[in-house]
Amino acid sequence: MSSLREVPRESWKALFAGQVGWMLDAMDFMLFTFALRAIQAEFGLESGTMGLLFTVALVAGAIGGIFFGRLADAIGRVRALMWSMIIYAGATGGLATSSTIWHLVFWRIVVGIGMGGEWSCGSVLVAETWPAKHRAKAMGFMQSGWAIGALAAAGLSALILEPLGWRILFLVGAFPAIVAVFIRSSVEEPEIWREERKSAGRRPEPLLELFTPRHIRRTIFASLLAGAVLVAYWGLFSWLPSFLATPVTEGGAGMTLTKSAAWMIVVQIGAFLGYVSFGWFADRFGRRPAFTFFMIAASIVVPIYANAPSERVLLVIGPLVGFFGSGYFSLFGAFLAELFPTSVRGSAQGFCYNVGRLASAAAPWLIGLAADSKGLALGLTINSMFFAVAAVLIWTLPETRGTDLREAGSEDQ
Repeated sequence: MSSLREVPRESWKALFAGQVGWMLDAMDFMLFTFALRAIQAEFGLESGTMGLLFTVALVAGAIGGIFFGRLADAIGRVRALMWSMIIYAGATGGLATSSTIWHLVFWRIVVGIGMGGEWSCGSVLVAETWPAKHRAKAMGFMQSGWAIGALAAAGLSALILEPLGWRILFLVGAFPAIVAVFIRSSVEEPEIWREERKSAGRRPEPLLELFTPRHIRRTIFASLLAGAVLVAYWGLFSWLPSFLATPVTEGGAGMTLTKSAAWMIVVQIGAFLGYVSFGWFADRFGRRPAFTFFMIAASIVVPIYANAPSERVLLVIGPLVGFFGSGYFSLFGAFLAELFPTSVRGSAQGFCYNVGRLASAAAPWLIGLAADSKGLALGLTINSMFFAVAAVLIWTLPETRGTDLREAGSEDQ
């Protein structure tokens, strides 16, 4: 811990910006999961249709992530981060004005674009400002912002949803736009990016460069890895609050909205600990061993949770679902940055991660369809197999622990 005190102040400021951006991103996106049942009832929609609203947001997130990753290479990590935050915050507030299903679809698309862009910009910003020996730890702290944001969404939902309604809940989500302006004025662009911009001559288009012989293998397998993980994650967490609030006769846990929010808080506490812990494991033992351990554990605890016989068992298993079902995300910000050089890093982060998100977009919809016929418990159980697939895919890519980002993407890595 003492060595962390030696990390420069600018690195901590960049980490704070990335963590706060990701926290507010999570809050805005997860508000919809808590409001799902209320929206479904007001508009008279089936579960499959509600799953489709998650799907369009994830597809838009993939597009936004790829676009903003490229934008981060062009105009800077901080500037691109600011614009992504303004977009998702404004769109969350816009959801409150929805009066038809098509309004919901439109605003969910815009929320997704901003959400996808925030991770692409923020993860590169943090990775490029932290030393190699602490990079995964820093990404763990940044990623923990998602758990904090989800906790905030659960708390706000418990306080606002039943007495005031889902529209007021979404109006609160416009707040991050103010924070974005503060971040833009107080955080500097990474030195490694500034050096690259000064020395760069005429270069190929970064997105096309990802498919040259030098990078194509890593591009493909990193995208497959992200796809497996994101299918598992979004299939689980898009429907988890609804699973807890759905009657037992329909394959759910049968809780009230307020109680399900409280149980989700327990899950997100476990997720926060998982995000932070994974970074330490990855810096100590390597990216691949730490990730494999989390994937195998997640593939075991999620089916147990989905088929738990009582609320007490859900309460006990919940922190483990959050810990192992979320904590591994700390891998991607460091790992993808270490696989690719500075000239294409933002584009690579945006493309690989968000192609994975695009693949995952069908998961909420398919589980929604399964819920209509077989119940949510079975859908969540089948979905957990993708964690095991990811445990295999991580070994198709090199170990990158300790990589100097100025040498990232070299053939001998």
